[in-house]
Amino acid sequence: MTVPTPRLVLATRNAHKVTELRAILADTGLGVELVGADAYPHIPDVKETGVTFAENALLKAEALATATGLPTVADDSGLCVDVLGGAPGIFSARWAGRHGDDAANLSLLLAQLADIDTPHRAAHFACAAALALPDGTTRVVEGRLRGTLRHTPAGTSGFGYDPVLQPEGHTVTCAQLTAEQKNAISHRGIAFRELAPLVAQLLR
Repeated sequence: MTVPTPRLVLATRNAHKVTELRAILADTGLGVELVGADAYPHIPDVKETGVTFAENALLKAEALATATGLPTVADDSGLCVDVLGGAPGIFSARWAGRHGDDAANLSLLLAQLADIDTPHRAAHFACAAALALPDGTTRVVEGRLRGTLRHTPAGTSGFGYDPVLQPEGHTVTCAQLTAEQKNAISHRGIAFRELAPLVAQLLR
């Protein structure tokens, strides 16, 4: 008898994130079917009321795990700029006021940093990746990608603030890297590769 492939829900409706997480988790050899939250359109979006990336990731993972009865992973991630005291942080996706408007968010950030010289434009991408099982079991891990913010965007790959963050040790932005190159060093890649063994262990 054929054993069905376990299904793992990715608690996001962001198509870019679903594609990226599928690629990252597929490379870990988990052997699960990965589906985005769009597979469950009747489930309402979860309000991100936490004050940390970890809290928001857990809120989303737990809500989808409860609603679907399936193991769920979620992330909350964003850009943290040193000179802005860690902002935009958890507000990264709605920094300009409307959630998910990448162009507006990027434009506002660059305007706020217009007079800041390169040596003082240090920043990092942060990601908290959470796993929640229907029985209430949870795990959270975090990853970071440090770099410097460019004065003007460069590159067309990626999304969000990728066109302005130049990772440490690189001469190009995240948006100028291939998907494989970015996943190898990204905050999300680091976090989900660390989470993958925990997922495998708990799903067994």
